[in-house]
Amino acid sequence: MKYLFWFTCMLAWSCGDAQHEHHHHGHDANHHMNQRPFGELVAHFEDPARDEWQQPDAVMARLGDLNGKTVMDIGSGTGYFSFRMARAGARVICADVDQRFLDYIMQKRDSIGSWAADRISTRLVPFDSADLQPGEADLVLIVDTYHHIEDRVAYFRQVRQGLTSGGKLVVIDFFKEEAPVGPPVEMKMAEETVMDELHQAGFEHVAVDVETLPYQYIITVW
Repeated sequence: MKYLFWFTCMLAWSCGDAQHEHHHHGHDANHHMNQRPFGELVAHFEDPARDEWQQPDAVMARLGDLNGKTVMDIGSGTGYFSFRMARAGARVICADVDQRFLDYIMQKRDSIGSWAADRISTRLVPFDSADLQPGEADLVLIVDTYHHIEDRVAYFRQVRQGLTSGGKLVVIDFFKEEAPVGPPVEMKMAEETVMDELHQAGFEHVAVDVETLPYQYIITVW
């Protein structure tokens, strides 16, 4: 049975499982996704049926007031959340390792009105870095992408340095269980593993929501 628990504390998790998982989850997940044609990936990410389980309105409510904030959307894909955050008043940096997704976002941005040009930019990033400048972002969001990253402790140590004072990182990913959506269960990562890795990356406080979404947890750290 899922439950909701919030706590703000110095984290003290064990790190054995996380260390073992650093170097194979990302490679396997990337290989799994890259086997699919780009058009199929776009159709999958933009499928209206996704709203039923991704519940973007509930996620946006959890992100809070974004007006005037700078947000990096890591693994932005087609901009499913990027455009929603921009409409909420954020300046959104859409970060992805695949230029095709960034081109897709730019085409969509340019087709929806001049307001979007001021709020949405793209950034091609390497696999091992979000390429954030120190203190550049008030919020970093990573949805359904955490399990694609390989050396996650080092990666999110850099992300932490890229946050403003008081800035937060929000990770949304799949429960490590069988479900009708998401990658194969062996590629999914338990929320305890994610929290442990983020603690190792230097984040000290955490809020974990395992109730809002049917197939995913929402982890906020700062």
